[in-house]
Amino acid sequence: MSASRKCLCCVKYVMFVFNLIFWLGGCGLFGVGVWLSFTQSEFSSLPLSFPSLSAANLLLVAGGITMVTGFLGCLGALKEQRCLLCMFFVILLLLVLTEIALALVVHIFRDKLDSKAQGELKEGMKSYESDPGLKKSWDNVQKMFKCCGVTNQSDWYEVLNGTLPSSCCSVGIDQCADGWKGLVYTEPCYNKARDWLLENIPSVLVFGVCVGVVQILALVFSMLMYCQIMCAEKYLD
Repeated sequence: MSASRKCLCCVKYVMFVFNLIFWLGGCGLFGVGVWLSFTQSEFSSLPLSFPSLSAANLLLVAGGITMVTGFLGCLGALKEQRCLLCMFFVILLLLVLTEIALALVVHIFRDKLDSKAQGELKEGMKSYESDPGLKKSWDNVQKMFKCCGVTNQSDWYEVLNGTLPSSCCSVGIDQCADGWKGLVYTEPCYNKARDWLLENIPSVLVFGVCVGVVQILALVFSMLMYCQIMCAEKYLD
């Protein structure tokens, strides 16, 4: 076996291993997204801007794309197909650039994104009495997180004519009124949900960074393997 062929085989199997790890990482992200979706199924009628629901959908999309990309990379490495490797490289490069762009946008415009999400949730609250599914979701959120309203209790005043839903109270009563000290939840639901997500997501973020490192390495090895195949074909000719 020639030196160039040995080098190609080495790159081939190293790339396969990296892409297998990459594919497994995608499975992990997708699995966490599914777990979040099932965990937050009681909130399914809320707008997707609700922190835990938006995180679940983001992880599902990211995990699905990562799995498909990893599969293409594994197949391209084993088959030594330039077309598959080129497709893998382009998709992975776009994925990495999109992830970087999203991270920058979230970091730079996080306050505006929070305000927009809160506005959507407040707008959705107007259907509380007419939409049974939305009513159940809001009641579940407020009971689970022991909170009331999106940013404070007053969010409900326009919706319920100055009163609060029963789920804003810590005891099972038909009506809930502001001023019932010790019984009415005072913390905002948006912040509570976001804090809950941040407390439970660090391991996923670390996992995501590891997947990102594997992405970069997979890009390098795919480019290297593509060049090796080109050189091998040129040598054979």
